[in-house]
Amino acid sequence: MSARILDGTAVAQAVQAEVAQRVTALAERAGVVPGLAVILAGDDNASGIYVRNKARAAEAVGIAARTLRFGADVTADTLLATIDALNADRTVHGILVQLPLPAGLPTEAILDRVDPAKDVDGFHPVNQGRLATGRPGFVPCTPAGCMRLFREADVTLAGRRAVVIGRSTIVGRPMAALLLQADATVTICHSRTPDLAAVVREADVVVSAVGRARMVKASWIRPGAAVLDVGMNRDEAGRLCGDVDFDAVREVAGVLSPVPRGVGPMTIAMLMENVCRSAELMAPA
Repeated sequence: MSARILDGTAVAQAVQAEVAQRVTALAERAGVVPGLAVILAGDDNASGIYVRNKARAAEAVGIAARTLRFGADVTADTLLATIDALNADRTVHGILVQLPLPAGLPTEAILDRVDPAKDVDGFHPVNQGRLATGRPGFVPCTPAGCMRLFREADVTLAGRRAVVIGRSTIVGRPMAALLLQADATVTICHSRTPDLAAVVREADVVVSAVGRARMVKASWIRPGAAVLDVGMNRDEAGRLCGDVDFDAVREVAGVLSPVPRGVGPMTIAMLMENVCRSAELMAPA
Protein backbone atom coordinates (compact mmCIF):
# COMPACT_ATOMS: atom_id res chain seq x y z
CA MET A 1 0.00 0.00 0.00
CA SER A 2 1.14 3.52 -0.73
CA ALA A 3 -0.80 6.49 0.62
CA ARG A 4 -2.64 8.98 -1.52
CA ILE A 5 -0.65 12.21 -1.05
CA LEU A 6 -2.77 15.31 -0.55
CA ASP A 7 -1.82 18.38 -2.57
CA GLY A 8 -2.46 21.22 -0.13
CA THR A 9 -1.17 23.78 -2.60
CA ALA A 10 -3.79 22.83 -5.20
CA VAL A 11 -6.63 22.83 -2.67
CA ALA A 12 -5.47 26.19 -1.30
CA GLN A 13 -5.52 27.64 -4.81
CA ALA A 14 -9.10 26.43 -5.23
CA VAL A 15 -10.10 28.07 -1.94
CA GLN A 16 -8.42 31.32 -2.96
CA ALA A 17 -10.23 31.26 -6.31
CA GLU A 18 -13.54 30.91 -4.45
CA VAL A 19 -12.60 33.80 -2.17
CA ALA A 20 -11.63 36.00 -5.12
CA GLN A 21 -15.08 35.46 -6.65
CA ARG A 22 -16.77 36.37 -3.36
CA VAL A 23 -14.60 39.48 -2.98
CA THR A 24 -15.60 40.63 -6.47
CA ALA A 25 -19.26 39.94 -5.78
CA LEU A 26 -19.12 41.88 -2.50
CA ALA A 27 -17.56 44.90 -4.19
CA GLU A 28 -20.24 44.83 -6.91
CA ARG A 29 -23.13 44.34 -4.49
CA ALA A 30 -22.16 46.57 -1.57
CA GLY A 31 -19.12 48.56 -2.68
CA VAL A 32 -17.06 46.90 0.07
CA VAL A 33 -13.44 45.80 -0.27
CA PRO A 34 -12.42 43.40 2.52
CA GLY A 35 -9.60 44.84 4.60
CA LEU A 36 -6.96 42.97 6.62
CA ALA A 37 -4.62 44.66 9.11
CA VAL A 38 -1.59 42.74 10.34
CA ILE A 39 0.37 43.82 13.42
CA LEU A 40 4.01 42.75 13.27
CA ALA A 41 6.18 43.50 16.30
CA GLY A 42 9.86 42.67 16.63
CA ASP A 43 12.36 41.28 14.15
CA ASP A 44 11.59 37.56 14.06
CA ASN A 45 12.61 36.45 10.57
CA ALA A 46 10.03 33.68 10.25
CA SER A 47 7.24 36.06 11.28
CA GLY A 48 8.33 38.51 8.62
CA ILE A 49 8.16 35.78 5.96
CA TYR A 50 4.71 34.67 7.12
CA VAL A 51 3.40 38.23 7.01
CA ARG A 52 4.74 38.79 3.49
CA ASN A 53 3.10 35.55 2.34
CA LYS A 54 -0.22 36.64 3.84
CA ALA A 55 0.01 40.03 2.16
CA ARG A 56 0.71 38.42 -1.22
CA ALA A 57 -2.23 36.04 -0.81
CA ALA A 58 -4.51 38.94 0.12
CA GLU A 59 -3.46 40.94 -2.91
CA ALA A 60 -4.09 37.93 -5.16
CA VAL A 61 -7.74 37.63 -4.08
CA GLY A 62 -8.50 41.36 -3.94
CA ILE A 63 -8.28 41.88 -0.18
CA ALA A 64 -6.74 45.20 0.91
CA ALA A 65 -3.96 44.24 3.32
CA ARG A 66 -1.70 46.50 5.34
CA THR A 67 1.05 45.68 7.79
CA LEU A 68 1.68 47.81 10.87
CA ARG A 69 5.29 47.28 11.93
CA PHE A 70 6.73 47.91 15.39
CA GLY A 71 10.16 47.40 16.90
CA ALA A 72 10.96 44.83 19.57
CA ASP A 73 10.81 47.62 22.17
CA VAL A 74 7.15 48.43 21.47
CA THR A 75 5.02 48.77 24.59
CA ALA A 76 1.82 46.91 25.35
CA ASP A 77 -0.03 50.23 25.58
CA THR A 78 1.01 51.11 22.03
CA LEU A 79 -0.21 47.79 20.65
CA LEU A 80 -3.46 47.97 22.60
CA ALA A 81 -4.13 51.49 21.33
CA THR A 82 -3.39 50.35 17.79
CA ILE A 83 -5.86 47.49 18.10
CA ASP A 84 -8.50 49.86 19.51
CA ALA A 85 -8.09 52.08 16.46
CA LEU A 86 -8.37 49.11 14.10
CA ASN A 87 -11.45 47.85 15.92
CA ALA A 88 -13.11 51.20 15.21
CA ASP A 89 -11.95 51.39 11.57
CA ARG A 90 -14.84 50.38 9.32
CA THR A 91 -12.50 49.62 6.41
CA VAL A 92 -10.77 46.91 8.45
CA HIS A 93 -12.64 43.60 8.60
CA GLY A 94 -9.86 41.40 9.93
CA ILE A 95 -7.14 42.04 12.51
CA LEU A 96 -4.23 39.68 12.87
CA VAL A 97 -1.54 39.93 15.56
CA GLN A 98 1.45 37.99 14.27
CA LEU A 99 2.91 35.65 16.88
CA PRO A 100 5.23 35.35 18.65
CA LEU A 101 5.28 38.83 20.16
CA PRO A 102 8.53 40.16 21.64
CA ALA A 103 9.40 38.83 25.08
CA GLY A 104 7.74 40.61 27.96
CA LEU A 105 4.54 41.58 26.17
CA PRO A 106 1.23 40.20 27.55
CA THR A 107 0.22 38.07 24.56
CA GLU A 108 -3.17 37.00 25.90
CA ALA A 109 -4.23 40.53 26.83
CA ILE A 110 -3.21 41.81 23.41
CA LEU A 111 -5.03 39.06 21.52
CA ASP A 112 -8.11 39.52 23.71
CA ARG A 113 -8.27 43.21 22.75
CA VAL A 114 -9.18 42.35 19.15
CA ASP A 115 -12.90 42.69 18.40
CA PRO A 116 -14.21 39.08 18.12
CA ALA A 117 -16.03 40.15 14.93
CA LYS A 118 -12.62 40.97 13.39
CA ASP A 119 -10.70 38.07 14.97
CA VAL A 120 -9.93 36.28 11.69
CA ASP A 121 -7.30 34.12 13.42
CA GLY A 122 -10.01 32.64 15.64
CA PHE A 123 -7.88 33.07 18.76
CA HIS A 124 -10.21 35.26 20.84
CA PRO A 125 -11.84 33.41 23.76
CA VAL A 126 -15.26 34.39 22.44
CA ASN A 127 -14.60 32.60 19.15
CA GLN A 128 -12.91 29.70 20.93
CA GLY A 129 -15.98 29.41 23.14
CA ARG A 130 -18.31 29.51 20.15
CA LEU A 131 -16.36 26.70 18.53
CA ALA A 132 -16.38 24.62 21.72
CA THR A 133 -20.15 24.99 22.03
CA GLY A 134 -20.91 24.45 18.34
CA ARG A 135 -21.96 28.01 17.61
CA PRO A 136 -20.92 30.03 14.54
CA GLY A 137 -17.76 32.10 14.81
CA PHE A 138 -14.28 32.35 13.37
CA VAL A 139 -12.36 29.08 13.42
CA PRO A 140 -8.54 29.04 13.67
CA CYS A 141 -7.17 28.81 10.16
CA THR A 142 -5.01 25.69 10.42
CA PRO A 143 -7.74 23.40 11.81
CA ALA A 144 -10.18 24.86 9.29
CA GLY A 145 -7.68 24.04 6.55
CA CYS A 146 -7.35 20.48 7.83
CA MET A 147 -11.11 20.02 7.65
CA ARG A 148 -11.16 21.33 4.07
CA LEU A 149 -8.40 18.87 3.14
CA PHE A 150 -10.40 16.00 4.67
CA ARG A 151 -13.41 17.11 2.65
CA GLU A 152 -11.50 17.38 -0.62
CA ALA A 153 -10.01 13.92 -0.02
CA ASP A 154 -13.44 12.41 0.74
CA VAL A 155 -12.23 11.19 4.12
CA THR A 156 -15.13 9.85 6.18
CA LEU A 157 -15.09 11.31 9.68
CA ALA A 158 -18.49 10.39 11.11
CA GLY A 159 -18.20 7.34 13.34
CA ARG A 160 -14.42 7.15 12.95
CA ARG A 161 -11.85 7.13 15.72
CA ALA A 162 -9.71 10.29 15.51
CA VAL A 163 -6.56 11.10 17.45
CA VAL A 164 -5.17 14.64 17.67
CA ILE A 165 -1.58 14.86 18.90
CA GLY A 166 -1.14 18.26 20.55
CA ARG A 167 -3.44 20.32 22.76
CA SER A 168 -2.68 23.95 21.83
CA THR A 169 -5.51 26.45 21.53
CA ILE A 170 -4.23 27.29 18.03
CA VAL A 171 -4.46 23.79 16.53
CA GLY A 172 -5.01 20.83 18.86
CA ARG A 173 -8.10 21.82 20.81
CA PRO A 174 -9.98 23.52 17.95
CA MET A 175 -9.09 20.57 15.71
CA ALA A 176 -10.66 18.20 18.22
CA ALA A 177 -13.79 20.37 18.42
CA LEU A 178 -14.18 20.37 14.63
CA LEU A 179 -13.74 16.60 14.46
CA LEU A 180 -16.36 16.19 17.18
CA GLN A 181 -18.76 18.36 15.20
CA ALA A 182 -18.13 16.02 12.26
CA ASP A 183 -19.27 13.11 14.49
CA ALA A 184 -15.86 11.53 14.97
CA THR A 185 -14.88 9.98 18.30
CA VAL A 186 -11.93 12.09 19.38
CA THR A 187 -8.93 11.60 21.65
CA ILE A 188 -6.48 14.42 22.35
CA CYS A 189 -2.95 13.24 23.13
CA HIS A 190 -0.08 15.25 24.59
CA SER A 191 3.26 14.97 26.38
CA ARG A 192 1.69 13.24 29.39
CA THR A 193 -0.21 10.61 27.38
CA PRO A 194 1.08 7.16 28.35
CA ASP A 195 2.01 4.82 25.48
CA LEU A 196 1.26 7.41 22.83
CA ALA A 197 2.08 5.04 19.98
CA ALA A 198 -0.57 2.55 21.14
CA VAL A 199 -3.24 5.25 21.32
CA VAL A 200 -2.41 6.57 17.85
CA ARG A 201 -2.42 3.03 16.45
CA GLU A 202 -6.14 2.75 17.25
CA ALA A 203 -7.05 5.76 15.10
CA ASP A 204 -8.65 5.88 11.68
CA VAL A 205 -7.76 9.57 11.49
CA VAL A 206 -4.58 11.18 12.88
CA VAL A 207 -3.71 14.88 13.07
CA SER A 208 -0.27 15.67 14.47
CA ALA A 209 0.57 19.18 15.69
CA VAL A 210 3.39 18.93 18.22
CA GLY A 211 6.44 20.35 16.46
CA ARG A 212 8.78 17.36 16.81
CA ALA A 213 10.56 16.29 13.66
CA ARG A 214 9.46 12.88 12.34
CA MET A 215 8.10 11.81 15.73
CA VAL A 216 5.17 9.81 14.31
CA LYS A 217 6.51 6.51 13.02
CA ALA A 218 5.01 4.02 10.58
CA SER A 219 4.53 1.53 13.43
CA TRP A 220 2.15 4.04 15.07
CA ILE A 221 -0.25 4.14 12.12
CA ARG A 222 -3.15 1.80 11.48
CA PRO A 223 -3.03 0.58 7.86
CA GLY A 224 -5.23 2.78 5.69
CA ALA A 225 -5.52 5.63 8.22
CA ALA A 226 -5.86 9.26 7.11
CA VAL A 227 -2.90 11.28 8.46
CA LEU A 228 -2.54 15.06 8.43
CA ASP A 229 0.83 16.51 9.41
CA VAL A 230 0.59 20.02 10.85
CA GLY A 231 4.20 20.08 12.07
CA MET A 232 6.75 22.48 10.60
CA ASN A 233 10.23 21.53 11.79
CA ARG A 234 13.87 21.36 10.77
CA ASP A 235 15.71 18.04 11.00
CA GLU A 236 19.32 17.57 12.06
CA ALA A 237 20.44 18.50 8.55
CA GLY A 238 18.35 21.68 8.55
CA ARG A 239 15.78 20.30 6.09
CA LEU A 240 12.12 21.23 6.43
CA CYS A 241 10.01 18.34 7.68
CA GLY A 242 6.85 17.58 9.60
CA ASP A 243 5.95 15.62 12.72
CA VAL A 244 5.39 12.51 10.62
CA ASP A 245 8.11 10.22 9.28
CA PHE A 246 6.80 10.79 5.78
CA ASP A 247 8.73 8.23 3.72
CA ALA A 248 7.88 5.39 6.10
CA VAL A 249 4.30 6.38 6.93
CA ARG A 250 3.31 6.77 3.27
CA GLU A 251 3.72 2.99 2.94
CA VAL A 252 1.11 2.39 5.67
CA ALA A 253 -1.40 5.25 5.60
CA GLY A 254 -4.28 5.53 3.16
CA VAL A 255 -4.15 9.34 2.93
CA LEU A 256 -1.20 11.53 3.95
CA SER A 257 -0.38 15.24 3.80
CA PRO A 258 3.22 16.21 3.03
CA VAL A 259 5.42 18.92 4.53
CA PRO A 260 5.80 21.28 2.77
CA ARG A 261 2.81 21.71 0.38
CA GLY A 262 0.33 20.09 2.70
CA VAL A 263 -1.49 21.85 5.51
CA GLY A 264 0.72 24.98 5.35
CA PRO A 265 -0.81 26.55 2.22
CA MET A 266 -4.29 25.82 3.59
CA THR A 267 -3.69 28.00 6.65
CA ILE A 268 -3.24 31.17 4.58
CA ALA A 269 -6.11 30.24 2.25
CA MET A 270 -8.50 29.84 5.19
CA LEU A 271 -7.31 33.17 6.60
CA MET A 272 -8.39 34.81 3.34
CA GLU A 273 -11.75 33.03 3.63
CA ASN A 274 -12.21 34.34 7.17
CA VAL A 275 -11.43 37.93 6.13
CA CYS A 276 -13.89 37.70 3.25
CA ARG A 277 -16.60 36.27 5.49
CA SER A 278 -16.04 39.01 8.06
CA ALA A 279 -16.51 41.66 5.36
CA GLU A 280 -19.63 39.93 4.11
CA LEU A 281 -21.10 39.88 7.61
CA MET A 282 -20.34 43.58 8.16
CA ALA A 283 -21.51 44.77 4.73
CA PRO A 284 -24.82 46.61 4.44
CA ALA A 285 -27.71 44.41 3.34
